[in-house]
Amino acid sequence: MAGVMSRRLDVDAMRALVEIENHGGVTRAAEILGLSQSAVSHKIRRLEASLDCEILSRKANAPLFTAAGRDLLGYARRILGIHDEAILSLSKSTLQGKIALGMTEDTTCTDLARILGRFRRLYPEVSVRTQVRMSLAQQALLGQGALDAAIIQVFQHEVRPTDVVLFRETLHWVKSRDLIVSKDKPVPFLSFDENCFYRRWGLELGQDDGMLFEIVFECSSAAGIVAGVTSGLGVALLSERHLRPEMKIVDRDFPKPPGLAYVIRRARGPRNQALETLIAEIVAEVSRHGVLQIAI
Repeated sequence: MAGVMSRRLDVDAMRALVEIENHGGVTRAAEILGLSQSAVSHKIRRLEASLDCEILSRKANAPLFTAAGRDLLGYARRILGIHDEAILSLSKSTLQGKIALGMTEDTTCTDLARILGRFRRLYPEVSVRTQVRMSLAQQALLGQGALDAAIIQVFQHEVRPTDVVLFRETLHWVKSRDLIVSKDKPVPFLSFDENCFYRRWGLELGQDDGMLFEIVFECSSAAGIVAGVTSGLGVALLSERHLRPEMKIVDRDFPKPPGLAYVIRRARGPRNQALETLIAEIVAEVSRHGVLQIAI
């Protein structure tokens, strides 16, 4: 036990480890960290020596990380999060203000809740009030000045120059593997509510292409649409994050949907320093993980 207790995990080495995972290798991680490749490699070797195990695989065609390395990555992210939070919390930030933030159901189900909790601890003088609505409803609230910003989905061709793009996804037509869709009858369509831009696109396109859709199930919750699809109630448009093994992608049978983008869209008006700080925190989290993780 004494030997274990005498070991130390170097914070800089763990930060290097996380950047290697984020950017797919030592070379790119070194560029991001502003270090030489040999310096980053040295940090990892010291970490391996301290833990007496291999973290990076040196075998050809093998995964970048060993099993021990994958385990350590999970701890590294948690340790770095607490480390950086402690540094910021002790810096006595004077940031103050109020933020009215809109989110869709998708983003409330992600680790945004954790980001907002961390933001509140770091900046206790900033009040964040959130509203959950469909994307079109959030855009209307932005136009009315009721929100400072909203995290919404839009089609990729609708991204504005002022939007902050968080990540992109693909939209698919899906159904249960057991459902048979007849070309001679209206397509049973599972839809979000009238503020869903998937729905508007699908119905308008169907009319243009001579396809007839019949809405047989309407639900504002993604979980409800997922349940309806897997139960065989009909066809739906769902993004990649909601796909399940028991679903069948039927894109070949329908017109190809546009790509999706998750963006932060600000209201028009003067910049709010508290809001810009929150946006920077969200962007930093996405840059580390690639997407906002959804809780399923």
